[in-house]
Amino acid sequence: MTAAGARDGRAAGGAAAVARPVAASPSSALRVLAVATLAGTFALVALGSTVRVTESGMGCPGWPLCYGQIGPIDHLHSLLEQVHRYLAALVTIAACATALQAWRSRPQRAIWPALAAVGIVAVQVVLGAVTVITHNAPVTVALHLATGLLLLASTAVTAVACSGTSQSRDAPVLRPGRLGAAAVVATFVLLVSGSIVVDGGASASCPSWPWCVPRGHVADALVVIVLVHRAAALVATALVAAVALGTLARRRERAPTAVGLAWVLLGLCASEVAVGAVTAVLAAPPAAQDVHLALAAALWACVVGSVALASYGDAAVGPVAAGG
Repeated sequence: MTAAGARDGRAAGGAAAVARPVAASPSSALRVLAVATLAGTFALVALGSTVRVTESGMGCPGWPLCYGQIGPIDHLHSLLEQVHRYLAALVTIAACATALQAWRSRPQRAIWPALAAVGIVAVQVVLGAVTVITHNAPVTVALHLATGLLLLASTAVTAVACSGTSQSRDAPVLRPGRLGAAAVVATFVLLVSGSIVVDGGASASCPSWPWCVPRGHVADALVVIVLVHRAAALVATALVAAVALGTLARRRERAPTAVGLAWVLLGLCASEVAVGAVTAVLAAPPAAQDVHLALAAALWACVVGSVALASYGDAAVGPVAAGG
């Protein structure tokens, strides 16, 4: 073989290496199902917050029917609780459909979080029934919320895994890094502590912000609950902002989805702090609490989604480079 032929052969081999096939992206049906399940789960968590702040948890003392009825209920508390149950049923169906589609199309990254969502939603349905049967016992309410947050996280990871922003649908999952992991844990603690504030009756204990100036004759335990929640908010906000700013500082190396999500995180942090301050100063009216909790759920989903994007290698925004 001549030298020119050898060079041509090496060039052809190099081109073949660069053009090696990348695993097919998840189907459009799977993407739609994953996003729809995420949206439905967020609505479920947000509506669950409405049920809590309006004290509608026992609006339907029976389960699964509400006063033996399937259709609408003419009382607000009963209506809110029954709509929450119907939405939970829709989310269950959507989660199962997403998992089935993920199993059929076989994107390895999406299968496990989708299957996890099915398992979590099954546990959540049981906890919902137990919560009603035990008349909203504090332990069951806390477990119900924590499981709901895990469900929202799993649907967020599934949606990210189906987004196609990373190198390959079967690319290995990387460690999220200490900062990302800390932001996820801190945000989870923030939401759980917020639930304790609501369920513990401490929402209106400190009509001031940022420090807690308690109302007269308020129990010290309620003040401690509020202070712990505000400390958790400070830590979580700082960590989430650090994750977002770190992404923006390396925006040229990151996928557009990751950059956009970083801006959303900063906006949610600012909004959550502002609404939290207003809620405290106004002595926690139900409407303000509802908005505050909905923003917190959105923040949780976005934090998990941002960390998942980093874990799936969102930096690869172009073709996969050939190995050396």
